[in-house]
Parts: sequence; structure tokens; C-alpha cells
Amino acid sequence: MSLEKQIAIEEALKITFDEVELKSRISPADFELYQSSKEELNFQKGETIFDDGDFPKGVYIMDSGTAKLSKSGVYGKDHILRFIKEGDMIGYRSLLCGEKFQAKAEAMTDIKARFISAAAFRHLLEVDSKIAYAMLQKFAYELGESSNTVAFLAQKTVRERLAEILVILEQKLGTDPEGFIKISLTREEIANLIGTATESAIRLISEFKSDKLIEVEGRNIRILNHEKLIKLGHVMI
Repeated sequence: MSLEKQIAIEEALKITFDEVELKSRISPADFELYQSSKEELNFQKGETIFDDGDFPKGVYIMDSGTAKLSKSGVYGKDHILRFIKEGDMIGYRSLLCGEKFQAKAEAMTDIKARFISAAAFRHLLEVDSKIAYAMLQKFAYELGESSNTVAFLAQKTVRERLAEILVILEQKLGTDPEGFIKISLTREEIANLIGTATESAIRLISEFKSDKLIEVEGRNIRILNHEKLIKLGHVMI
């Protein structure tokens, strides 16, 4: 799936849970149920939203900020599964499957989120076909993402993987006023994302910088040559 289609699916989910839109689609009683079950939550950078092994009591809709989902490996090293940005939702898969969380969610910036109780979320799926369809699209997209991850690690070189990750991060998370990708990652986190050793990630970032593909300021990265990175990473736009 192209990045453009992925972003469209994520944007559709965001619009579906817009409260003005939601109020216009469902009955006053159903909207009141939603309102009474909703909690406005704030998380500071570095704070855990939920932990691996916790039992889900509801879902979280991100109103601002960025978080990451990660899974601890056999040797205790965390593996980043994906990033969650404004408008995205987390916690729904485990909730709908009736199982404990299989990953940890952690705030990478200060976050404002809506928490919707399990009962209210299930009810919304039953009474609102637009929410149900948006969630089906999201599940289908993430199933495809899982397949792509296998191919990403098995078929692409580390250099190609780094190029692709940088393009995807910029497309999904956006840039600040100076053009830097809106996420600050350690070299270890970048290595984790592309499936390599930290030393290799450091060397590749240095090479990309020397080749004028990117600009680096501390943990911040700005893409200078989108065309070459897209071609190098074989990214579908």
C-alpha cells in the first residue's frame, strides 16, 4: 500500500471520531453514553500509557502528541512496533480480542488523549457504521503493515531500510517549522527500527549526512533530498 493511501485511512479514522461529526451521526442517548464514558488524559514525555501485560479497560484516542508501541525481546531489548500520532487510536486490538496488551505504549512527547471505556467503544461499533468501517480499514491496513515488515527486514539492505524509515516517519509524523522530522530518536531507537546494530545505524546516518541526503542536529533529522531517499528505499508514495 502506498503512503498516500495509508495516510488517507488514518485521516478517515481521525475524522470519524471527531466529536462534532460523531454527535451529528448518532442518537443523543448514544452520544451521552460516549460523553459520560470519556476521560480527558494527559501524559508527560517518557510516561507509560499502558504496559505489556495490562488488561485493557478501554481505548485511547490521541488528540495531540506522539507515542510509541514497543515490545521487549527475549534479552530485554525493546523493539519499536510503530508510532502513534495525533488522531490515531491504541488499545483496540487487545480489547476486541479479549486479551492482555501485547506491547507497551509510551509517550515520546507530552500527550493529550481521550480514553473511551470498553463498553462505550463496543457500543459505538454497534450503532455507528462509519466507525465500524473505519476500524475494519485500520485492521486491514495494519495486517498489511505486518506483512510488509517481514519483507522489509528480509529483502532490503540496511541502507535501503534507513532510507525508507526516514521517508515514512516524515510522511506520517510531519515536520517542524525548520523542516526536521517531528520526532526525536536516539541512534539506538533508529537501529531498532531498521533491524541493525547501533554502531551500523550511526555509520549509515553519517554516510547519509556526507551524501547530502539528510541534515542532522543532535537527535533531529531533516531530509534534504527526498527524491534520492525515495528511490534508495524503494518507497511507494
